[in-house]
Amino acid sequence: MTPLHVYAGPGALRTIRRYGMIPRLFRYFIGASGGPKWFVLAGLDRVLFPEWLPRRGEQMHFIGTSAGAFRATCAVQRDPRAATDRLATHYAETVYSDKPRPNEITVKARALVRDMLGDQGKLELLLNDKFKAHIIAAKCHGPMARRGSMNQLSGLAMSAAANAMGRKHLRHLYTRCVFSSPHSKITIKDPYNIPTEYYELGHNNISTSLLASGSIPIVLEAVSNIIGAPDAVYRDGGIIDYHFDLEFGPEPGLTLYPHFYPFAVPGWFDKKLKNRLPHAQSYYNTVMLVPSAEFIAQLPYGKIPDRKDFETMDAPQRIKYWKTVLSESDRLGDFFMTLAEKPEFTSYIRPLPFPMLSKAY
Repeated sequence: MTPLHVYAGPGALRTIRRYGMIPRLFRYFIGASGGPKWFVLAGLDRVLFPEWLPRRGEQMHFIGTSAGAFRATCAVQRDPRAATDRLATHYAETVYSDKPRPNEITVKARALVRDMLGDQGKLELLLNDKFKAHIIAAKCHGPMARRGSMNQLSGLAMSAAANAMGRKHLRHLYTRCVFSSPHSKITIKDPYNIPTEYYELGHNNISTSLLASGSIPIVLEAVSNIIGAPDAVYRDGGIIDYHFDLEFGPEPGLTLYPHFYPFAVPGWFDKKLKNRLPHAQSYYNTVMLVPSAEFIAQLPYGKIPDRKDFETMDAPQRIKYWKTVLSESDRLGDFFMTLAEKPEFTSYIRPLPFPMLSKAY
């Protein structure tokens, strides 16, 4: 059984076939939204962050929304494996009341951020010259900028309707906000031209930026007090960039994208729109590392974790299941490290397996 598949866009495929799978080719790393779906990738993060990517020797950018933003923050700490383990363990062991309200979930999310960052995580993020974190959140306009579940439900309905008419219409309801490590520069090219604003991370806004990036509407309270950014309401970055449909710059280089699915859904509102495909140009220089269907079939319940597990399993059952997946995910990391050292890696990599668009619509 092959536990991990490696896919690449045409530019990345051509580059790797010429030079091999070497860290110095990669300039960007992206992590998607998805909550506990990330657990199946934890074993990859445990080797990529502390062992493989540091061989690059030059500055690299770690970009994420929601759970992906948390992973990016782990990557830039001095001991990324320990940070990854803190994140995984705390998240897996989190227990809520039978019917948790947004305040309870938000309070526990703050505790998760504190534990993940530890005593020195913020300082290490700010002082890391080699690895740079970029946390994406969505600044809300209209109903989604108001408090209360009814306002949010109205805002979500309006957002879904606008997005169904065309993804570009999300620009009237949201602004993409990128919070970046000091002394780093990143540019984003969006085929739908949703506006993007850039802000610098500092010791006093790292936690709030992370919370904003993961603040799922209805589920968590929004964040409005991000120092260094406009006074506004910020929510989950996955609303705009769920699995990404973006090009990153300004510097050339490949993008490494460990992902739990062999496909990409641009935004949160696109999940049920079968014709809402990402653009080929966004993935031209991207390498995706994806758990195989055979690997997933051998996990407990034959699936990767998701937030519904909080509702369908009691706490002991869910925690045992999630920790088993975290342990099994190490097989993916071991497989990648072994494969990447082999000359025949280039014959193992395959073109991206999902359809894409050639132009915006």
